[in-house]
Amino acid sequence: MGVNLRDLVVKKEISVNELSGKVLAFDAFNTIYQFLSAIRQPDGTPLMDSNGNITSHLSGLFYRTINLLEQGIKPIFVFDGEKPQFKSETVEQRSKQKEEAEKKWKELLEEGRLDEARKYAQAANFLTSDMLEESKQLLNAMGLPVVQAPSEGEAQAACMAKEGRVYASASQDYDALLFGSPLLIRNLSITGKKKIPGTNQYKEVLPEKIILEETLQSLAISYEQFVCLGIIIGTDYAPKGAAGIGPRKALEIVRIYKTLENIEKAIRDKWESDISFTDIYEFFVNPPCTSDYSLDFKPLNEEKIKEILIERHEFSSERVEKTLEKIKELRKKGSQKTLF
Repeated sequence: MGVNLRDLVVKKEISVNELSGKVLAFDAFNTIYQFLSAIRQPDGTPLMDSNGNITSHLSGLFYRTINLLEQGIKPIFVFDGEKPQFKSETVEQRSKQKEEAEKKWKELLEEGRLDEARKYAQAANFLTSDMLEESKQLLNAMGLPVVQAPSEGEAQAACMAKEGRVYASASQDYDALLFGSPLLIRNLSITGKKKIPGTNQYKEVLPEKIILEETLQSLAISYEQFVCLGIIIGTDYAPKGAAGIGPRKALEIVRIYKTLENIEKAIRDKWESDISFTDIYEFFVNPPCTSDYSLDFKPLNEEKIKEILIERHEFSSERVEKTLEKIKELRKKGSQKTLF
């Protein structure tokens, strides 16, 4: 979900080719949830094996990540660690929303209203510890670096981008900017043609590039004021933010009151959370990060990939084999030699 900065940031559509040769730190949870939402059957049912195990996320991680590799992109997947205590309200709220969406989905299926049902199905995504562990196993078998964050994956990705270890953060959420990522790339996991809800038409989805400094200059505010603006609008840590204050009004407030202390005083009577404004601010500005990780790209483990996808989850042997041949061909041509 994240903070709603869509109408304030300066974004530019780019081609995937512009990212060739770049190392990107993907927020793994965000990416996997996108796959769970998008990769579904017409009635909204996720892909599953004959034992009822969901496989949409594995399909996305394997086939769509290969598409990135073909474009010369070098993906790093950063997984969430321990969630901050003050995110518990949001986690609980999301869980209830998913349960309600699942109930509505099943009701609409019984009524034969498939288009409407699919919309609710996409909101009923549950990510289990087993699914996460298997995702890591698959990525490791593909030779791709997996980074375990001490806390939020987006925060860790932002730290890596700030340190220059990666080119940019890759996520659909704008929170990476609040964590200080100098560059955010959006839409990479959903690039291509996307159906417009409620119609039979499709639109082209291109990657978006957002440079933090360009946005700050456009808004005429500092990074610290930008973080305050996001907190006022509402984040995962205090979803309601300040009552009745939208993005434009929040921008006006941070421009007028300038400092953290003064901004907090200005919105204190509208603040709708028990969580301290300052605590959230400090978490964004100084998030828990680690330097204990490796960005080494390793050779394919074909046997492990086949075990996970074909033996465990009944993926098409022919399709998996063809995809593996693609990767080997890339290596042979040398277009991905820095990966392997």
